[in-house]
Amino acid sequence: MTLADAVSHLSPERWESANRLLIRKALAEFTHERLLAPRPDGDHWAVHTDDGLTRYRFTAVRHALDHWQVDPDSITRHRDGTELPLAALDFFIEFKASLGLSDEILPIYLEEISSTLASTCYKLAKPRVTSAELAKGSFQEIESGMTEGHPCFVANNGRLGFGGHEYLAYAPETASPVRLVWLAAHRSRAAFTAGVGIEYEAFLREELGAETVERFHARLTGQGLDPADYLLIPVHPWQWSNKLTVTFAAEIARRHLVCLGEGDDEYLAQQSIRTFFNRTNPQRHYVKTALSVLNMGFMRGLSAAYMEATPAINDWLAQLIADDPVLKSTGLTIIRERAAVGYRHLEYEEATDRYSPYRKMLAALWRESPVPSLREGESLATMASLLHVDHEGASFAGVLIERSGLSPRQWLRGYLRAYLTPLLHSFYAYDLVFMPHGENVILVLEDGEVRRAVFKDIAEEIAVLDPDAALPPQVRRIRVEVPDDQKLLSLFTDVFDCFFRFLAAGLATEGILEEDGFWRTVAEAVRGYQESVPELAWKFRQYDLFAPEFALSCLNRLQLRDNRQMVDLADPSGALQLVGTLRNPLAGR
Repeated sequence: MTLADAVSHLSPERWESANRLLIRKALAEFTHERLLAPRPDGDHWAVHTDDGLTRYRFTAVRHALDHWQVDPDSITRHRDGTELPLAALDFFIEFKASLGLSDEILPIYLEEISSTLASTCYKLAKPRVTSAELAKGSFQEIESGMTEGHPCFVANNGRLGFGGHEYLAYAPETASPVRLVWLAAHRSRAAFTAGVGIEYEAFLREELGAETVERFHARLTGQGLDPADYLLIPVHPWQWSNKLTVTFAAEIARRHLVCLGEGDDEYLAQQSIRTFFNRTNPQRHYVKTALSVLNMGFMRGLSAAYMEATPAINDWLAQLIADDPVLKSTGLTIIRERAAVGYRHLEYEEATDRYSPYRKMLAALWRESPVPSLREGESLATMASLLHVDHEGASFAGVLIERSGLSPRQWLRGYLRAYLTPLLHSFYAYDLVFMPHGENVILVLEDGEVRRAVFKDIAEEIAVLDPDAALPPQVRRIRVEVPDDQKLLSLFTDVFDCFFRFLAAGLATEGILEEDGFWRTVAEAVRGYQESVPELAWKFRQYDLFAPEFALSCLNRLQLRDNRQMVDLADPSGALQLVGTLRNPLAGR
C-alpha cells in the first residue's frame, strides 16, 4: 500500500456527502438536546449561528420524544444573501457558543469530527450493499456493514491516535484481519483471574493452541527466562507500537515484559474498536484489549485493577439469570467475561489516581463467543443493525420484519420480549441496570424473527442501584448510589430516548409501522410484564414507566463539555446533563 492509498477514499464528492450527513445529524441531535432552537421559516426550519449572520435552513418531520427527522438534501447555508457550501468544521465554529465548546475542547472536538467524516467517506467508498443483502450475511459481515455508529453522538468515530494506515488496519468497517501481539508479563506485576472452573494453563492452550504456547515458551527459555514466572497478555498491535514500546520501556528493558510476537489466529475488530472476534476459530473467545485511543468521550483503556473482579461479576450475573424464571423465560443470556489479565506499572500507579489512563494501558479480557450457543436455523446480528438504513432508504429492521412473515407489531412484540422484558425485570426485581445500547446487545434471529437476546460488556457496564444490596465481596463494586428520581433514566434514557426513539421514527418514515402503533406495542409489553409479576406492584408505582414525562439526559452535552473524560467514573450520576423534560410516549396508554 502506498502513502496515497491510505487516503484514497477522501474525494471531494464523498467529503461533500459526509459533511451533509453529519450536519444533518448535528441539527437533529443538538435540537433534540436543546442546544439549537430552530424556528419556522416558510415551509422550512431555520437556525441562526452565534453571530446571527449565517442561517441554516432545512425541512424536518418531528416525532415522539422530540425527535427531528431532518432531510439531508434540504439543508442549505446562507450568509449575506449568498448560499454557501456545507462544511462541518465551519458549523461547529459558527455554533461554538451555542454548543458550549470551550477554547480548550474545540480543536480536539474538530479533530474528532474530521475523523468521523473521514470514516464516513470510507464507508461511502465501499461497494453498496442493500439491507436485504446485508441481512443474508454472516454475523461479522453485518457487524462491519454498520455505517452510522452510535445514533446519538455526533462525533462518534473519533478514534484519535489512529493514522490513515492504522485506520484501514483496525477500524471495524474495514473488516481487516488482525493478529494480536502477545507479551509475557512477569507475575510480580501481573495477575490472571478467571471464572469458576477455569485454570490458566489449560485455558491458554485452548485459546492459543498448544503449538503456539510452546513456541512462546521457547522464546522465553531462549532468553534464559522461566515461562512459569510469566503470564501471557494479548495486546492490540497499535497499543504495542504506539504506547507500550515507549511508555513501558523500563518494563521491557528489565524483562518484566517480553514481546513474544503475533499469535496465529486472525481476529476482526468489533464496533467497540478494542474488542476482537476470532475469525480463525469462531468458537473461541472474543478478546478485549486496552487501547489508548480517544473515542466518544473516553480513552479506551482497560484497568488492571478492574480486571481482577471481572470474571466473578460475570459468574454472579449468569447465576442470577439462571435462577430467575422470568429472565429464563425470555431466553436472555449473557456472554460472560470468563478470564482477565492485567499488568500494574508500579511507578505510574505511584504517580496517578486510580482513574488515570496511565493505569489502563495493559490489560485484557476474554469474553465468550455467542457462536457455540446457536441452534439449528439461528443466526446472529448486532442490535445496532436495527437502526441501519441502506443507500436506497431501506432499513435492516424492515427487511427482518418482511422476512419473518409477521405483521410489524407481531414482530415488535417478539423483539420487546427478548430485549425489553429482561431490562424491566432486572430493574424492578433486582435494581440491576445494564448499558443496553445497540452495540452491547446481540440478537439471535430465525427467519427474521428475534428469538432471544444476548447481553455483553457486563463488568464495566452493569450497576446495582441499591447501595445496601447484599452482594458477594468481589461483586460489590457494581453497587452505585443514584438519586431516586434518576434511577428510571436507565430505561427512559438508555432504551426509550437512545434507541427506541430512532427505531420508531425509522419504521414510521419507511411506512412500515406508524409511531402510535410502535409505542402502543411497547406499552402493551410493559403492561404484560407488570401483570406477570404482581408481587412487584409497589415497585411499579414507585418507579412509574407511564409517568407523563421524564428528564431529558443529554449525551452530546457531556462530550461537548469534556471530550476526553465526559463522565467522572467515581460519580456517574453526578455527571448527567439534565435539560428540561420529554413527554413520555407511554403516558396515558
